[in-house]
Amino acid sequence: MADRSPTEAARQRLVSGQAWDDFCETLKLAGRHINAVKEPLSDLDRAEWYRFITRVARSSMERLLENAEPTRPRLRDMVWRQSINVQTVDQDHLMCQFDEARDYRITGTRGTIPYFVMAVLTCPAPDHPGAHDWAPKGLDGLKQFDPSNLKTTGFLASQQLKVEADGTFEVILSQNDPGEGHNWLQLTPETNCIMIRLVWSDRASEMAPAMSIERIDRAAPEPVTPALIADNLAWTAQAVLGYAELVRNWWQGSQGNFAARLNRLDYSRAQYLSNGGVPDRHVAFGGWEKRPDEAIVLAFTPPQCEYWNFQLCNIWQENLDTFEDGNGWINNTRHVAESDGTVRVVIAERDPGIGGNWINSYGHERGIWGLRFVQTTATAPVKLWRLPLAALEGEGLGALHPAQAIQTGQFVD
Repeated sequence: MADRSPTEAARQRLVSGQAWDDFCETLKLAGRHINAVKEPLSDLDRAEWYRFITRVARSSMERLLENAEPTRPRLRDMVWRQSINVQTVDQDHLMCQFDEARDYRITGTRGTIPYFVMAVLTCPAPDHPGAHDWAPKGLDGLKQFDPSNLKTTGFLASQQLKVEADGTFEVILSQNDPGEGHNWLQLTPETNCIMIRLVWSDRASEMAPAMSIERIDRAAPEPVTPALIADNLAWTAQAVLGYAELVRNWWQGSQGNFAARLNRLDYSRAQYLSNGGVPDRHVAFGGWEKRPDEAIVLAFTPPQCEYWNFQLCNIWQENLDTFEDGNGWINNTRHVAESDGTVRVVIAERDPGIGGNWINSYGHERGIWGLRFVQTTATAPVKLWRLPLAALEGEGLGALHPAQAIQTGQFVD
């Protein structure tokens, strides 16, 4: 029998149900990956893990299945409550998946938010993923095909855009320079995604940009095919498995190992750029830990920058559920500062009443946190105290003895 083409193999896998079975088996692998975390996990950690898997599955279906039709490019927001990679609640992420690096045009209006940035991304991916089974490969398959392993190859910030007097703009996405006078975001042959980060200061008073994307060749929409759905099922399942391994690796692996480096914040370009980051900012990540009867206090002075924030997450890099109540993070427009500009953060199960910015740890005894400064070359050192909550409540700021402060906020690469 003659060898089947990859497209025909993908078609047959879809119509026979094999592609669906492999999709389901890969999702099972992702859910069971919690067993690779080699330390005791609380019931809360486990509950949030399985919810995390459903959230990643939901967002991956949106990006890689529903929103991955080659003739219908769309810029779509990430799904509600998704917060992969310590995603701040002050940012929205518009994404569009590309089947190949064609020529595209984005048109829009600037809006009134202070800042946004467009980034083109690439990840390891074969040409015809729907022609193969991926579940039997397990984590080894991520070396060849990992939609979570996003690398930024180019970016364009809102301040760099030529915007017309009426607030409209146009950006060309292509491999070749469209010529003088155009906003241009260069693609590589491997580009397979664009992400647009919208950064808000005050959602109640600001207006988001309005943007749409189209293929410059204006190809007419086409019905989906079995091969396309086979490919996109594979993309979706591999993304879920990839993110399951990513959060495990950040917490307890070579990519971060924050579980072994608790109660510190490290500025790392490599860490931030390892998953779709844009090199116009400094970001410090770290692991945190305290008992329910303890508090952690941080103090830092933000530098001049376009935007900054501090946020508290669980060990799976998700914002704590308190974000819907306005808790869990602070930023450059919603915080309390001391008279000298110092920002003090108190992380505890209840507000000790010493002023500053209380963040509710909300039943969590450990997790990941992040401190980011956007569009600046400066960073901020951080002083950190871990102490009994009762001491803060009884002694107030006097419990924060200078000699007992941990100095952190260092560069590690």
